[in-house]
Amino acid sequence: MADASRILGDQVGSTAPAFLAILAVHVIAGLTAVITGAVAALARKGSPRHIGAGQWFYRAISVVFATAAVLAAMRWRQDYYLLIIGAVAFSAATAGYLHRRRRRPGDAGHIAGMGIGYTAMLTAFYVDNGPHLPLWDRLPALSFWFLPSAIAAPVITRALIRANKNQPRRAARYQSGQNQWKRAADDR
Repeated sequence: MADASRILGDQVGSTAPAFLAILAVHVIAGLTAVITGAVAALARKGSPRHIGAGQWFYRAISVVFATAAVLAAMRWRQDYYLLIIGAVAFSAATAGYLHRRRRRPGDAGHIAGMGIGYTAMLTAFYVDNGPHLPLWDRLPALSFWFLPSAIAAPVITRALIRANKNQPRRAARYQSGQNQWKRAADDR
């Protein structure tokens, strides 16, 4: 594999064509995940925009994880820790996605999973690229690991508290729906 080099002023791990092709897909998927994750987080919950952006976020973070696995395999000693962060991001996002997909009651699992997945994805980006970014290059290396979580934790906590305040209404709707199904089954 070719040595590390600079492309368009940014340092890349290798100039091998296969590495660059996978890196290009990884970067596009990462940008898609950042944008669609933000749109989903800011959109009214349950709206078509929230649902559509959330689905695209999950698809994009899946591609980010898959390409991260290949990139890490190509440069294991330098990038193994990025694969670990990517696995955390993908696992959390999967848990959040499945919570909603399986129609589990409550929003806590969905909010926490998607929020943690988004945060872990940004952490991996900053750990890998922070030292090469303007202004970020002045921060201590440890801040790349903890700053995304320090910012996201209060935001996710606030979302969980707000969702919990709305929970009694949603739980009543869920319960009445369960009772409807139970009554229908009893009538058979």
